[in-house]
Amino acid sequence: MTGLADQAWFRDPALGRILALLSADGGEGRVVGGAVRNSLMGLPVNDVDIATTLRPEAVMERAAAAGIKAVPTGLEHGTVTLVIDGKPFEVTTLRTDVETDGRHAKVAFSTDWKADAERRDLTINALYADAGGEVVDLVGGLADIKTRNIRFIGDAARRIAEDYLRILRFFRFFAYYGSGRPDAEGLKACSAARSKLTTLSAERVWSELRKLLGAGDPGRALLWMRQVAVLTEILPESERWGIDAIPSLITTEKALGWTPDPLLRLAAIVPPDAVRLEVLAARLKLSNAEAAYLKAWATAAPANDEMSSAAFERLLYRNGADGITTRLKLALAVARGKAESDFDEMARSARLIKLLDKAMQWKKPQFPLNGGDVISAGIASGPRVGELLAGLENQWVEENFVSDRAALLARLQERVQ
Repeated sequence: MTGLADQAWFRDPALGRILALLSADGGEGRVVGGAVRNSLMGLPVNDVDIATTLRPEAVMERAAAAGIKAVPTGLEHGTVTLVIDGKPFEVTTLRTDVETDGRHAKVAFSTDWKADAERRDLTINALYADAGGEVVDLVGGLADIKTRNIRFIGDAARRIAEDYLRILRFFRFFAYYGSGRPDAEGLKACSAARSKLTTLSAERVWSELRKLLGAGDPGRALLWMRQVAVLTEILPESERWGIDAIPSLITTEKALGWTPDPLLRLAAIVPPDAVRLEVLAARLKLSNAEAAYLKAWATAAPANDEMSSAAFERLLYRNGADGITTRLKLALAVARGKAESDFDEMARSARLIKLLDKAMQWKKPQFPLNGGDVISAGIASGPRVGELLAGLENQWVEENFVSDRAALLARLQERVQ
């Protein structure tokens, strides 16, 4: 038997209290899913989810009697969140699927652990740990943990037909936990059902894609998604642009200590076309901030890596740092990818790093004048005010921001006389 009793997270008194509560008087509670999977893989454990034979009403009754806060976060699907000392534990009653349509499922509560395991998506996500810490494997997940094989439970096509989002989950979990080549049956089933992804809500698709892009190295997963046309289905913009920039971007991120950024990785596999990216943002229902990120990158002025520091500061002032920073990161990744065999690209990488450092630390100078100063100088409110301000600001920028307020006011007086 495989046990987790010696794991620090499993020895948490709060978790022990909940498992004891659920496992008394004929009931049973077991940790399920990610906590078990990650622990067995030697990865950090964050959230701890629990499955139980008790119905949600009984869970809430027992929690109330024990003085534990219970929040009915999803009673329809059997989920109650128990909170001890501010720490939440999601507790869900065992279930079987009564009806599925590829997007939603109607469930019935159960006390059958095997049936509960078999309704889940992947073998590595269907492992349980009982109150004593013993791992219970009803679907062959332990063997797949050892080989880092990402495999659907039972018939892959049937699992996918229950919820088409599982196509993207297959590749997402491969990105985070997989090794070697993806499971052949899973690949075939994902490819066959890829057109069904259009039946899902944009929010669910983008959420899953964003998580995948946030993996330490999503390159292999993206490659296989492209091979079986799943990537084209959800991200047609990537079809002609390709994913060739991803490997060098990942290498650069690791070398320079950049935090994985799903949006930067997205920018690496779609064209810098503001119109197409606006369509993409609308289709996937990106947040305003995410859409703005892509727009800033697509419309950013290109930075010449041989430009002077002063010229670069003027470029940043006139265009903003965000989009230019993204362009520099992607350009640097490409240059570093070629640098091993090209001395010129090695030198270019060094110059790009300097520009990138400046862009990331950039704080836009505040132009010392405003419209009130122009009006105080005797100019009536109207277009002339803006014209004078723009002219003075442009000159101030061209002089690299050296003129102070007094000098600019004097220059303003000269212009209005």
